[in-house]
Amino acid sequence: MSEWNADTVKGRVSVAEWQTRVDLAACYRAVAMMGWDDLIFTHITAKVPDADEQFLINPYGLMFEEITAGSLVKIDLAGNKLDDNPHPINPAGFVIHSAVHAARHDAACVLHTHTLNGVAVSAQKAGVLPISQQSIFVLASIAYHDYEGVALLDDEKPRLVRDLGDKNFLMLRNHGLLTAAPSIPDAFQLMYVFESACAIQVRAQSGGLLTTIPDSIIATAQAQARQVTKGQGGRLAWPGVLRRLARRYPGWDE
Repeated sequence: MSEWNADTVKGRVSVAEWQTRVDLAACYRAVAMMGWDDLIFTHITAKVPDADEQFLINPYGLMFEEITAGSLVKIDLAGNKLDDNPHPINPAGFVIHSAVHAARHDAACVLHTHTLNGVAVSAQKAGVLPISQQSIFVLASIAYHDYEGVALLDDEKPRLVRDLGDKNFLMLRNHGLLTAAPSIPDAFQLMYVFESACAIQVRAQSGGLLTTIPDSIIATAQAQARQVTKGQGGRLAWPGVLRRLARRYPGWDE
């Protein structure tokens, strides 16, 4: 097996793929920085630019704050490795991601977490409640998928795809959270909002009666989101995320 490091990887891939690798590695480290990681488990996947059915995924066994652009593994929709990267992947963990990527060509990035707040709300029959500003953005584009055990079997994929539909937020009941977005910065920002809505809900439920937001306001949430982010979506906050990340977990671009 040939030597595998950042310099050799960078020389083998396109400029666009390398930038995607840098952004995806940064996203993994940002997830760790935010405390959303679950040891070495869960995944964030991104499409390889200008390549049909090729994706980048974490090297199984590395903590999220250890992941670099050069260590990411390139795979196909079946989870087969497409390069001689020495790192293994977790094929079982790609069941959910491969289903979403295959069905949603607009989803360049899929981000999945097992946070305590997310799992707590995913166990509630009512799901996300309209009780915070953060929740209205989630409720404007949310879907739910019932728990079928650890996602190991391909026969779950059609039901997951059916349940997700064209939504950007997916609550995997009794399991966790997922965002599907057209870019890595978008997927990260959507997860920030999703996780925040769940954290607020768990805290609010420990108090008194809850005040809910009317459907008429939720109906305007997506338009409001575009206005607040100046039409840039996750790209507006992403440079700031990278600056904070550089102070905490530098070296993702290696």
